[in-house]
Amino acid sequence: MSQNNPATLEEFAATIIFPVGQPNDAYAQYFSGRSWLAPLTAEQVPTSNVTFEPGCRNNWHIHHAAQGGGQMLICVGGRGYYQEWGQPAVEMTPGSVVNIPAGVKHWHGAAPDSWFAHLALTVPGTDCSNEWLEPVTNEQYSQLS
Repeated sequence: MSQNNPATLEEFAATIIFPVGQPNDAYAQYFSGRSWLAPLTAEQVPTSNVTFEPGCRNNWHIHHAAQGGGQMLICVGGRGYYQEWGQPAVEMTPGSVVNIPAGVKHWHGAAPDSWFAHLALTVPGTDCSNEWLEPVTNEQYSQLS
């Protein structure tokens, strides 16, 4: 495949500046497909690079917080999607930024035909937690714009 659409994880990794990390085994039950996790920092604003194989997405989920909290996504490679419950999906390409307030049900992941990597920033807050919900169905996923 071309530089714009790498065929393998190794080829995709060569196109992004952040590390791919290790297989995301600890959270694999919440993903449809394979993903990799590279924690970048746990200080101030915890940040990780998350890499998704083509077609991989995480389950619907909600970041809860009594105050503040939420998540911010910055696409650093490939092409993917972010979707809030009841809203159309938003395409993410390198440089795209999504701000997700606490309490918003959503999912994110790769396009069917592209690798995807984003930085996931945990917005500081009080009493923060993450609630994993149902998988994104194939029917929901097939309706991407």
